Amino acid sequence: MKQNTFYLLVGVVGLIEVGLFVLSVRLHNPLIITAGFIMGVGLLYVSRLMITDYKEDERSRLITQEAGFRTLEVFWIIFFAVSLGTAVIGFSTPLGIPRPRAIPHDFPRDGVYLGYFGVIQMILLCCIAFLYIGFRIYYAHKYGEWDTDEE
Repeated sequence: MKQNTFYLLVGVVGLIEVGLFVLSVRLHNPLIITAGFIMGVGLLYVSRLMITDYKEDERSRLITQEAGFRTLEVFWIIFFAVSLGTAVIGFSTPLGIPRPRAIPHDFPRDGVYLGYFGVIQMILLCCIAFLYIGFRIYYAHKYGEWDTDEE
């Protein structure tokens, strides 16, 4: 398995974990996500051992460093913007604190929407893997990781 294929597998397993989490919540069964998470980590551990094109030299370290830095640089903006939006949603729902104005009668009063913050964050964390893959491919082409002109 190629290293970039492994990173893609990490993102796919992450998205499957989000789906298992939603299923676990809908069925009120925490064992689904617990077992699914453990199996996902096990699959990724075994898959990492099967990487065939793993090499560690100055060029690959530079590519990994640049891709990681750019991923962090871009993703913190996206994560902060989404967190601001979810904070507005959280503070606009009743949290058990009486509000000075009247709440519409059709407004959800049980605070169940607060659980969506974790789901949004898990989806964003899976997006980190895909963003990292994109930057890794970009810097691999830029610095010539796949060139065969060895000295």
